[in-house]
Amino acid sequence: MPATVQFDRVFPVVERFVSVNGEGTHAGRLAAFVRFRGCTLACAYCDTVWANRADAPAQMMSVRDIVAFVEASPVSCVTLTGGEPLLQDGIEELIEALLADPDRFVEIETNGAVPLAYFADVRRRLVGEACERLSFTMDCKLPSSGMDDQMVWENYDVLDARDTVKFVIGEEDDFPAVLETIARYGLQDRCQVYLSPVFGQMDPARIVDFMKENGLDRATLQLQLHKIVWPDAEKGV
Repeated sequence: MPATVQFDRVFPVVERFVSVNGEGTHAGRLAAFVRFRGCTLACAYCDTVWANRADAPAQMMSVRDIVAFVEASPVSCVTLTGGEPLLQDGIEELIEALLADPDRFVEIETNGAVPLAYFADVRRRLVGEACERLSFTMDCKLPSSGMDDQMVWENYDVLDARDTVKFVIGEEDDFPAVLETIARYGLQDRCQVYLSPVFGQMDPARIVDFMKENGLDRATLQLQLHKIVWPDAEKGV
């Protein structure tokens, strides 16, 4: 295990579980999820509002506790999510500890409103091939979210082929912002691009038509698998 990690450092964890990854490049694969408390945003369609509140019930878990949970799980993928995981002080130490296993992949789901430059530097400093096993799945909030003015646009400068930008589309007025952002930052040449409908609000077929109409041949339609498999479950999936 890395000598620089403070294994007693603790984080507020609102839930942890093993399930299929519902989103991103590992969708459909089993993953160990660790969901942290707190978020900087309040998206109109958020499905984890309960985890975002500052007073949300949480278990204080140390780096050692979280690593032990993951090691006891029959998975090679770990998803750190929230809330917003990158708000957690010292989260880079947990990341380093998790990546000490050479067979483990770590995905960080981040909301696009937290600067990524520091965490990109953390990734660059990882020893050996560990840097290839850490990826960011970053949201680009669109007008229907009500949070599009909170995005840190410089984040695109640090993304690469390991990473994903996820557009959650809730209405027709979101489409121009998708095209503008993809074009401005050359996202189809830089990273993975995923287009996801707000579940129950945007018809996925309309997104497919949008992709065809605009030649988005390297973008991927993404459906939230966990909401299809467990439509009535809010937690633990």
